[in-house]
Amino acid sequence: MVESHPLCRCLVKACASNRVLLLIFAMPLMLALGCQSEGQAPALPPPTVTVANPLAKAVTDWDEYTGRLEAVQAVEVRARVSGYLQSVNFKDGAIVNKGALLFVIDPRPYQAVLNQAKAEVTRNRVRLDLARNNLERAERLFKSRAISAEELDTRTQEQRQALAALEAAKAAVEAAELNVEFTRVTSPIKGRVSRELVTEGNLVSGGSEGSTLLTTIVSLDPIYVYFTADERAYLRYARLARSGSRPSSRDVANPVKLQLADEKETEHEGHMDFVDNRVDRATGTVQGRAIFPNPDRLLIPGLFAKVRLLGEGPYQALLIPDEAIGTDQSQKFVFVIDEKNVAARQTIVPGRTEGRLRIVREGLKGDERIVVDGLQRVTAGSPVTPQEAQIKDEPAKAESVASSSSAKDS
Repeated sequence: MVESHPLCRCLVKACASNRVLLLIFAMPLMLALGCQSEGQAPALPPPTVTVANPLAKAVTDWDEYTGRLEAVQAVEVRARVSGYLQSVNFKDGAIVNKGALLFVIDPRPYQAVLNQAKAEVTRNRVRLDLARNNLERAERLFKSRAISAEELDTRTQEQRQALAALEAAKAAVEAAELNVEFTRVTSPIKGRVSRELVTEGNLVSGGSEGSTLLTTIVSLDPIYVYFTADERAYLRYARLARSGSRPSSRDVANPVKLQLADEKETEHEGHMDFVDNRVDRATGTVQGRAIFPNPDRLLIPGLFAKVRLLGEGPYQALLIPDEAIGTDQSQKFVFVIDEKNVAARQTIVPGRTEGRLRIVREGLKGDERIVVDGLQRVTAGSPVTPQEAQIKDEPAKAESVASSSSAKDS
């Protein structure tokens, strides 16, 4: 046995012949004096860990939904008059301007009706002139009492009838002109036309509910995206609008971002255009709509896309690395180092990621020193050797967003 204190050596010599006396009286005194046995290991120093203050930064939350693109204008081009299709005047899938000629239906029958209607106008105009002359003569004769009042009334009614017949004939001409015009089917909007659904020489019917569908046209610039949000998201937006943190999309064109299936970042920016007036009973969701410019016509109706709607912010948030967060069953925690360099466990509520960091929604004030490296070497209540560092704000490779079911809503 090797002793570090002189008194320890004396006690050992005095009790060498009596081990019981050594255990009862001498051993506690030797331990109090710091006497060590030859095989006892020295105490380990506190573990070295990296500590830093949470990063304070203004952030903006974007809520993610799945949307489907739809055309602002979509038209089914149908025949408005019946007849044989004479020609198709567009290329399948081409961009057509408003007013561009698409189809021609044989106009000859309708042109003949128009000519007949014009002739009827001429005939009724002659009748009206004759009726006016007769009325003028009857008025002169009535003043000289050459005809009766009954005869004057007859001439007056004949003039009115001739005038009405002329007006009816003019209306018939207008109707016939419309039918002739309808034989030339033009595009009502600017957009991309589909294929021809009826080829030349076929009989098409028009002017009824069962009119022949000739083709379809959809506008491309701008374009809508429709998406749905659940009841929790709707209520959160409504309460944010009441508190003044975020205006309602019904009143303000809140920004919206769009990402296609093959895109790693949002490349399209638009704004909210419409929010439905009720919750769908079948799905428990509210429909929203955003509008996007589409000058390059990349976006087409029917595509699915990720929609990112302004959720909240900008607001001041605290951010820490994910490596600083521990898990204990359902709880998340960090180790906070006090002024005596002793670790204490602090429960937190993490939120979404911002770049490479995690937002802390609850649990930290911002002035704490938390362990950001060496978490596995720390236990609550134990001392540590801290090395000061700073949390760097590094963007992620792909833009980070919050979903409608983010941690702050759970």
